[in-house]
Amino acid sequence: MAIQPIETTQAPAAIGPYSQGISAGAWHFVSGQLGMNPETGELVSEDVAGQAQQALENLKHIVEAAGCSLNQVVAVDVFLTDMGNFLEFNGIYEAFFAGHKPARAVIEVSALPKGGCVEIKCIVNG
Repeated sequence: MAIQPIETTQAPAAIGPYSQGISAGAWHFVSGQLGMNPETGELVSEDVAGQAQQALENLKHIVEAAGCSLNQVVAVDVFLTDMGNFLEFNGIYEAFFAGHKPARAVIEVSALPKGGCVEIKCIVNG
């Protein structure tokens, strides 16, 4: 099975020694996405709504660069710096996964890169 990096300019470049995503056969693993502007590499806002919207857009672009759609996402891991943002995050998330409900975990963490308040990664089969 060939292992290939997934790359797109429609999502921010990796900010460390990792790929935006990796394809291994029909499985695609998308690295954690912050709410960063793909062009500037800066967070789009300080609030969870703005960052979640952008992080999910970034995730979607990487999934599409793998030749898939969000309907093929099988698992999502979400990292929040404040679980008090859970309901607000869910409102944004539902717009991206309206008719499709992948397995999901939401984990509270003490900090994220760049001072972000949300990071999202996923596994896709397609």
